[in-house]
Amino acid sequence: MLKASDLRQREVINIADGKKLGFISDLDIDVEEGRIRAVIVPAPTKILSVFGKGGDYVIPWEKIKKIGNDVILIELSDFTEPKKGM
Repeated sequence: MLKASDLRQREVINIADGKKLGFISDLDIDVEEGRIRAVIVPAPTKILSVFGKGGDYVIPWEKIKKIGNDVILIELSDFTEPKKGM
């Protein structure tokens, strides 16, 4: 069995470009069906934008290819940086 806290300790890596996205901060759960719809990884913030929020990576569960002991491998070939939130 895999716990949500276990997922938060694994780094998310996009195998399409090898980019390290960070660590899972939250889950999008469909309560009625009892399944995870997406994982959420906070985007890195820029050093100069102390008060700005960099947005979040929302990664659909279907894009997760492998959950290992140390990392979670995803495949997003059409990946774009998240937009800044307000």
